Amino acid sequence: MAALETPICDFGVPAPDFALVGVDGRTWTLADVRGRTGTVVMFICNHCPFVKAAIGRMIHEANELAGHGVSFVAIMSNDTATYPADSYENMQRWAAENDFPFPYLIDEMQDVARAYGAVCTPDFFGYNADLELQYRGRLDAGRTEPPPAGAPRELYEAMKEIARTGKGPTVQTPSIGCSIKWKAG
Repeated sequence: MAALETPICDFGVPAPDFALVGVDGRTWTLADVRGRTGTVVMFICNHCPFVKAAIGRMIHEANELAGHGVSFVAIMSNDTATYPADSYENMQRWAAENDFPFPYLIDEMQDVARAYGAVCTPDFFGYNADLELQYRGRLDAGRTEPPPAGAPRELYEAMKEIARTGKGPTVQTPSIGCSIKWKAG
């Protein structure tokens, strides 16, 4: 397992559009998932221990931030031939088992991960109402274990601020996780 950190937030960069199939069979676009006051685009997968340890907290934050007009979408960009645990069928099963409150999309060609500059799972991109990047940090201080008691809810607090002001925090701690599993060539 190669753990990578995300780069620093490039404030104001527009969210790249996409059209990807979800576990529900529907094709989703950025416009479909856009929140009224903010949007979180997160790159996750089924097998990564960082994601598996945090998925319950991601779901919790998505549910809570919905009340602030912030929507979430999850994208899986790993090479499923090399990592069959991340197959579309396993995505469907895992989303159902965890009752995902957000679309879970497959990026088979990996073009969307490249367009966003995703490097690891989980990788969080927090956008304001104008779909300008304002957050490229971590969920919280947890890695493959829950965060320490009393640790800040970093993504939650950042997205609340973005929903309220349109601007993200100037200090952001990079996310860390397993590398995106790129196809050969």
